[in-house]
Amino acid sequence: MRYAVTRLILSDFRNYRQARLTPAANVVVLTGDNGAGKTNLLEAISFLSPGRGLRGARLGDVTRQGADVWAVAAQVKGAAGAFEVGTGLGRRLAEGGDDDGGERRLVHIDGAPASGPAALGEVLRVAWLTPQMDRLFLDGPPGRRRFLDRLTLALHPAHGREVAAYERAMRERNRLLAEGPADPLWLTALEGRMAEHGVAVAAARLDAVERLQAAADAACGAFPTADLTVEGAVEADLANVPAVEAEDRLKQRLKLARHRDAAMGRTGEGPHLSDLKARHRAKDMAATLCSTGEQKALLIGVVLAAARLSKIDDGAPPVLLLDEITAHLDERRRGALFDELQALAAQAWLSGTDPALFADLKGRADFFAVAAGTITNISD
Repeated sequence: MRYAVTRLILSDFRNYRQARLTPAANVVVLTGDNGAGKTNLLEAISFLSPGRGLRGARLGDVTRQGADVWAVAAQVKGAAGAFEVGTGLGRRLAEGGDDDGGERRLVHIDGAPASGPAALGEVLRVAWLTPQMDRLFLDGPPGRRRFLDRLTLALHPAHGREVAAYERAMRERNRLLAEGPADPLWLTALEGRMAEHGVAVAAARLDAVERLQAAADAACGAFPTADLTVEGAVEADLANVPAVEAEDRLKQRLKLARHRDAAMGRTGEGPHLSDLKARHRAKDMAATLCSTGEQKALLIGVVLAAARLSKIDDGAPPVLLLDEITAHLDERRRGALFDELQALAAQAWLSGTDPALFADLKGRADFFAVAAGTITNISD
């Protein structure tokens, strides 16, 4: 059993007016020139999971030029069975039913409206690597948090809801502090919600990293092992005290920081500031000091470890979206990656500009040529 997208339909998404794919093999290879639309297809699949997709785009930014809304529909299957899912851009209605110009993301599962994008995490698991993530260890903490949360979501389906609830409470607190003077009782209530959901977020991240580390330690092969840690005040508290006490400590820090946060216009305490750190174990070297190729190999090793762990826990690895994955990989590591994907029996979507780099997958994958928003099956 595996998580898989068995039918994909796009409407007015990026450079696609209409597109349809029905892959059959576990591995799907998309090849074509830069700008043809390969990454757009992977991004469409990423919108079948919670969050803002693999580019972190605003909803309106993915609408095809000249169109008003976009939609992605798919048939998916996984641990809970097969589902018809759909998501797309909708418009918020003002009181009275008029379009107020706002945007919202619509989600349907088996024809029924879902409460929000977080519901998608309960029917499909998706993980991805993109060329922009090659700098994950060099860029700032936000990208690493998003990467960690994506891995955590594959192991804790409720994680997306906890993150969303924490961020909602934080935004409301920030608004009250900015408008000031704020009602202390209402601030206390919001800080209590932030502490409750924030500690749950931090605990899930720590559990995911601990289990990922164990899965990585048990692996061997062409990809180096990364030693992972999560750095943050809440995570440090959870290492030393029970979760209830960690909540109390976060509530107290938030209360003491009200004046500072009001002056800064943002919240300066909480798991939204935590960071994922990594070291190359064999070299005993911080990932930030490794070469570009080594950093990419470390990332691939982490994602593969997460997929193996998901297969153990859930009985199925997630759908893997690997954009331009062969860049910076030598022949040995390319072969090792292809073999690992076959061993996992994961549905993996791979993209690249050079078909020759995927020659070893002939007969083991579906091949599609992408050109100017058109898709052609070239598997034969």
